[in-house]
Amino acid sequence: MALLPLAPLSQPLLLSHFLNPNPQSPFLHNSTTLSLYRRKLRIYPLVFAFSGGRNLTPPSSQGPFSGVSLSSKETTKLYPGLFHLAASAILFIGFAARACTAVAAPVPVVPTPISQKILEQRIEERDGGGYPSVDPNAVNTGKSDILETVEDEELKAALESWKSKTYALTVPLRIVSLRGSLPPSWIKDFMQVQGRRLKLRSEFRGSLGDIFSDLNKDFSKTSLDPRSSMAADIVTVGDSWLSLAIKKGIIEPMEDVESQDWFKGLSDKWKAYLCRNSNGELDSNGKIWGAPYRWGSIVIAYKKSKFQKHNLSPIEDWGDLWRPDLAGKISMVDSPREVVGAVLKYMGASYNTKDFDSEVPGGRNAVMQNLALLQKQVRLFDSVHYLKAFGVGDVWVAVGWSSDVLPAAKRMSNIAIVVPKSGASLWADLWAIPSASRFSTSQIGGRIRGPSPLIHQWIEFCLQVARALPFKQEVIPGASPSALEDPLIEESQEFTKGKPKLDSDLVAGVPPPEILARCEFLEPLSDAILRDYQLLIDAMQKPGYGVINFMQHYISTIAKTLGLKQQ
Repeated sequence: MALLPLAPLSQPLLLSHFLNPNPQSPFLHNSTTLSLYRRKLRIYPLVFAFSGGRNLTPPSSQGPFSGVSLSSKETTKLYPGLFHLAASAILFIGFAARACTAVAAPVPVVPTPISQKILEQRIEERDGGGYPSVDPNAVNTGKSDILETVEDEELKAALESWKSKTYALTVPLRIVSLRGSLPPSWIKDFMQVQGRRLKLRSEFRGSLGDIFSDLNKDFSKTSLDPRSSMAADIVTVGDSWLSLAIKKGIIEPMEDVESQDWFKGLSDKWKAYLCRNSNGELDSNGKIWGAPYRWGSIVIAYKKSKFQKHNLSPIEDWGDLWRPDLAGKISMVDSPREVVGAVLKYMGASYNTKDFDSEVPGGRNAVMQNLALLQKQVRLFDSVHYLKAFGVGDVWVAVGWSSDVLPAAKRMSNIAIVVPKSGASLWADLWAIPSASRFSTSQIGGRIRGPSPLIHQWIEFCLQVARALPFKQEVIPGASPSALEDPLIEESQEFTKGKPKLDSDLVAGVPPPEILARCEFLEPLSDAILRDYQLLIDAMQKPGYGVINFMQHYISTIAKTLGLKQQ
């Protein structure tokens, strides 16, 4: 039998309560307790008979045994052994009485609040469903069973309701980027961050011109192929292509960028460069059309072994390209802005000159004369093959973008790379959103009527500080956008310890601070000024022998390679 809870003693416990129990006594709660007390007290006469009252308190109306009188006949002399036995029995009975007198009423079960009407309704439903009949006035334990059944039914109904809903378990994101511009670790890390809900598709193109050509071609169509670049959520666009892409309408502005953390973290120089109107011109009141993820500069690479062999001084600035000892030993990218820009920097002017006569010493005629002299120095103007001519030894100097030159130089030996002291042009690779919303189809690549909601998360991820590590380790040529204002050259040198060092003044793709301050991004120019640049290039009589010699060497190199493979 389980112990009953103890009850507080509000009055003295008298022996008369046990010998002559009163059903109304606060210490006796039921018949079971009463019979228990009687069984426990059967030994009390024996105890008093053996004790002789020698060590007991005399009877008193105030004593614990008031109302109990013992005659002299009942008091006999007690042997010592029996006295100890009696004392032990008293202690045992006292503890048992204390436990039994503490019997309390059963603790009522507090049911979850529910109206009587609802409870009766649930009972009727249960009875009608074939369950045993339940009395609404049943004990609390019965109500508890009913409430548990009600809660189980409600949870089951909620589960069925949740299962009936349709959720988009995956979020698509399709990226088309320039090959070699995106660190492979970014894709892996972003997928781990987003988890299984992300459905990422990444594709690569060989050049920025290929991406622009794909976008332009798809834009002119009436229907859209889901595999095309236009159907991607986000694509790589070079900053030199940005103005034209805006004017043609093949990309759309990024909405609500002011509230995005990645935009807040950009420097004012980036924001001013990316804010443009619908004509692609710089405009402080315009919209943001792209987000940078890497940048670099134009550089000059030269073969140290050739320079040492012929006792030539190292190249340091643009003026060295006009040295007579380098005539016919130079290859250069075929870009009007870069070729004319090199002349302008040599003459102390800006890459973004809009009026040659007013902004350049000597005016337009001086520009044309220096451009003609440079034409005699350069053996090959070609944006695709200029590094191949440099690699096979046709030329000793190559002028091109750091994204091209740095990887090629690492495959060669005795190569030095410099950023001209008077400053160079800067380039940037940007994320842009294609204008696929103009197409009537409901399914566009990895998205449905609009860009993926993960676009801003992807840009935010690319601009995090941790994403700059591949640039600092020189795994990918270029630099993080944050390095434009904070190069952190000393920190970058720690990442390249123990690796073969390339002879260059670039540190993790970033020019020295004093040179970087004189570098410029190529700002968009009007159509009239661009035509003027092109006229200057067309007026140059490009040397044909350089191209012919290059092709001959190139073909002979391939023939030799094939011959070696056959042997």
